[in-house]
Amino acid sequence: MFKFIKQYADNMHYAAIYPIVSLIIFFAFFVGLLIVVKRMKKDYVHELANMPLQ
Repeated sequence: MFKFIKQYADNMHYAAIYPIVSLIIFFAFFVGLLIVVKRMKKDYVHELANMPLQ
């Protein structure tokens, strides 16, 4: 089965684009997450931090 997958992947002309696209999606997700976290209000973060203690 692995031999079939390897042979199929070798025949694909655009096989090198998939790792690049996945890296861009991975990087964009974490940059977006960082932006969301940085924009949070400090009061809201403090409220969320105290939730387990209440």
